[in-house]
Parts: sequence; C-alpha cells; structure tokens
Amino acid sequence: MARLPRLTVTGYPHHLILRGNNRQDIFRGPSDFERMLELLEGYGREHGVEVHAYVLMSNHLHLLLTPRREQALPKMMQALGRSYVRGFNQRHGRSGTLWEGRYRSTLIQTERYLLACMVYIDLNPVRAGMVAQAGDYGWSSHAHYTGRRSDRLVTPHALYWGLGNTPFAREAAYAEMVQTGVTATQQRALTDSTLSGWALGEPEFMADLQQKTSRRPVKSRAGRPFSVNLPPVGDTSAG
Repeated sequence: MARLPRLTVTGYPHHLILRGNNRQDIFRGPSDFERMLELLEGYGREHGVEVHAYVLMSNHLHLLLTPRREQALPKMMQALGRSYVRGFNQRHGRSGTLWEGRYRSTLIQTERYLLACMVYIDLNPVRAGMVAQAGDYGWSSHAHYTGRRSDRLVTPHALYWGLGNTPFAREAAYAEMVQTGVTATQQRALTDSTLSGWALGEPEFMADLQQKTSRRPVKSRAGRPFSVNLPPVGDTSAG
C-alpha cells in the first residue's frame, strides 16, 4: 500500500512529533538540546517556518509550526534531521539511524486548537513524571510565554497576543491556561490526530481546508466530514 503523503498547507499551524528509533534517547546532555534549538532556529528562518512552541524530551520532541512558503516544512525537517544526526553521531561516537522513521504531523484549526496544543506541549514533561510543573522543565518554550526568559527561536502566534494588552497580562493568562491544563479528550485528540496524520478541526474548517489541498484532510466515511468537538482550553467540563 502506498504511503499516505503528509498533509501540509502553507499558513496553517502544524503539530509535529519526532521520535527516537526504538525509543532511544535523541538527547544525552545539554549540548544535544542546545544544538537542536540552534538548528530549529537556523533552518526555520532559512525555509520560512515559524516555531510557535516546542518541547525537547529525552527520546522525542514536539513542535508547533506554521510554514509560510510552499514545501517549507518538509524541507526544514529534512535538513534539520540530517544535520542533527550527523552531529549527534560525531559527538557520541556512534553511527546509523537515530529517528523512528518519518516525523508525524497534523494540521490543526487555529482558533479552536492552537492554544490547547501549546498547553499540551508544555505539559509533556509533567505527564511523563519528569517535573511537577511545566515551569520546572528547561527545554521547552514555556518560559518564554510566561516571561521567565526571552527565546529568540519562538514566534508567538496572534492568538497568544490576543490574551492581553500587556506582556504581564498575556503571561499571566497563559500561565493560568497551563495550570488548568487540557482535558483527557483534548489530549487524546491532539495525540491521535498527529500520529494518524489527519487534520483536527470542525466540519466547516475541514470543508474549507479541502479546497486548498488535493490530499484528503480526514479519514471520512461515505463522504461525511469528521469533527472532534472539544471544549476550549481551560474548560474542565469534559474528560
């Protein structure tokens, strides 16, 4: 069976997961984390991809990205993957593959899921039992959005700017979102859509998206659109 092409559309946010082969570590120390961030910044700027959020875990990473040019995302990830593996192998005296095949990604509906995806990404170390709070983990974009450091890799999305009229208001509002967290339903939908490669959004969004790509955005039945109606981030009534 032919491999399903990735769904990538210019101007839309994409949630991406890249894992180590056989769950092996892709980061063994600070130099590895720092090198990945350098490559993300460099190749992102080179290819026209905005990095809205990230978290680097020991054996995988999550990214929230918006490509601004055609084929920008796959070109960036190809260059980043090859360059990182080459340096990683040199630093650690190894050879061979590092990644578990291709990166997994999904396109998400901005207004409904972008902030929820940011919170989901920030909370990865907490879910993994590595830290008690998102702010305790150093290798994510959380500190940038809560005012604890300035991260030149990060390009905040317009939805983040809409959280308040001042930096303090935005930082406080976002910190509260992370403290509230995402529901089990939101977490499952964000994970499953990324691993499957199907877009995440409401029926109207899917219909509009289908006009912009030849690749089906969802796994539909009898031509009917798929939707996952999730509560907005911060709503704890579901899950």
